[in-house]
Amino acid sequence: MLSRSFSHIQKHWLGNIRNDLLAGMVVALALIPEAIAFSIIAGVDPKVGLYASFCIAVVIAFVGGRSGMISAATGAMALVMVTLVKEHGLEYLLAATILTGILQIFAGFFKLGTLMRFVSRSVVTGFVNALAILIFMAQLPEFKGAGITMYGMVALGLAIIYILPRFTKAIPSPLICIIVLTAISMVLGMDLRTVGDMGELPSTLPLFLLPNIPLNLETLMIIFPYALTLTAVGLLESLMTATIVDDLTDTPSDKNRECKGQGIANIVAGFFGGMAGCAMIGQSVINIKSGGRGRLSTLFAGLFLLFLILVVGKWVSQIPMAALVAVMIMVSIGTFSWSSIKNLKTHPKSSSLVMVATVAIVVLTHNLALGVFVGVLMSALFFARKVSRLMKIESHLSEDLSHRTYKVYGQVFFASADDFSAAFDFKEVVEKVTIDVTQAHFWDLSAVGALDKVVLKFRREGASIELIGMNEASATIVDRLAIHDKPDALELMLKH
Repeated sequence: MLSRSFSHIQKHWLGNIRNDLLAGMVVALALIPEAIAFSIIAGVDPKVGLYASFCIAVVIAFVGGRSGMISAATGAMALVMVTLVKEHGLEYLLAATILTGILQIFAGFFKLGTLMRFVSRSVVTGFVNALAILIFMAQLPEFKGAGITMYGMVALGLAIIYILPRFTKAIPSPLICIIVLTAISMVLGMDLRTVGDMGELPSTLPLFLLPNIPLNLETLMIIFPYALTLTAVGLLESLMTATIVDDLTDTPSDKNRECKGQGIANIVAGFFGGMAGCAMIGQSVINIKSGGRGRLSTLFAGLFLLFLILVVGKWVSQIPMAALVAVMIMVSIGTFSWSSIKNLKTHPKSSSLVMVATVAIVVLTHNLALGVFVGVLMSALFFARKVSRLMKIESHLSEDLSHRTYKVYGQVFFASADDFSAAFDFKEVVEKVTIDVTQAHFWDLSAVGALDKVVLKFRREGASIELIGMNEASATIVDRLAIHDKPDALELMLKH
């Protein structure tokens, strides 16, 4: 037991100390402007987003299901909160954050994380590409009204990020980019927008507090719809990000543990004055690209974030947004699946259409949940259509022309039920019809209804019917739902 515990600590905490610490520093610097921006979107004080990012990052490092993934306050969650904050205020937001955490823990216990297996690779690729585009688009307002200096500094930052690793990887190039551009900006006194221009950094530690709201059914009715939406959006973005980090690091993650971890982190954030958050694909990619792999990188990102805003906030506020814009552009370029463009020609058209539709909906609506839902729905419909085409029926007539045998192959369900019914010749004059379903499977009510229709039509034409070869699973649903062996079966079919 002790050796197993030590092995776990060594793998997730102490196996990559230097890179985890350096990556955590880069992530912390990138978290500050985004946390402030998301707070502004939600309509709350910047400290609400910063406290949330600190609490969530620290807690998720211990209880999350994916090493090296960064969770904090996010834009997707902030958009859901706008109306709640506007109509009811911050206290109700904190209560909704706590309720969100409780619902996410329940989701983990009910193993909803396993639902990720139903998200196709095309949807994941579309989700990644859409987020890369959104991350890039989010940087464009920083150029509005800015002069040539802004463009030059961003270009210099990108040059440092991409060229420096060719000479040394001792220190993550995004961190060098931030340090160099900040030094240049301060020394030359450049008129550039800085982190401090986005909002005032807090000067005190977050304090434990209970939301000052009435604990009654009316309050629950107000916060529950928002908490439910936050739960869905938060888990969806977190599980999708976990899948992406799985691919980047070629390591597995525990999706159900991640659901519970996100819940615990949000509960803590709510009690310490923070807004609800979830995993962040941009910061997670920064962490991975900077060498972060273990839980230590996530923990240090949260702790260093608090250090930055409380101890060296004066210096942090001088960081030019140009440096952080360069880092985020690097993230968008590295996140986008460029091979997916080339694969449009070689992959099945249905898969490409799902990917493109997911990208389009997410980018146009900025609604991650809607884009993924449409992508999953399209994948399911294309799959059902493809499987329905695999069903076929062959027939053989006996030498005396009195007995027709039909052999059914494939899956009979809602998408193939009509084809199943249409494959039989009910006007043929035969004494007996045998339907061999040894190589077939009946899945749902539509399939059973189609079987009822076939059997009863043949009986109406005067032929005797024999069903053979039905497997146990199909027999169970047919025995429970079929009506062709019941009295007055024809009348029952007409009613249905």
